[in-house]
Amino acid sequence: WRVSPLLAANHGNLPPAMVLTCGFDPLRSEGEAYARKLEAASVPVTYRCYDGQIHGFARMGGVNAESSRALDELGTFMRQVFFRP
Repeated sequence: WRVSPLLAANHGNLPPAMVLTCGFDPLRSEGEAYARKLEAASVPVTYRCYDGQIHGFARMGGVNAESSRALDELGTFMRQVFFRP
């Protein structure tokens, strides 16, 4: 917990971020709070919560449709950030 980016003194001047949380995750509230702090610091942030999923669900691509959807969203986000014209 001592290295959580949520606890940083300043959240400005950060690159665009995508924050994924899920309904059954002990870190959900921290993820939501981090997204809000980024937004308050004018950092472009995309926040998604997959309500019916568990922590680590995104690693279940190919097994779980929402996992595959989350990975697709993350890939799209990364292409937009890293391959801007």
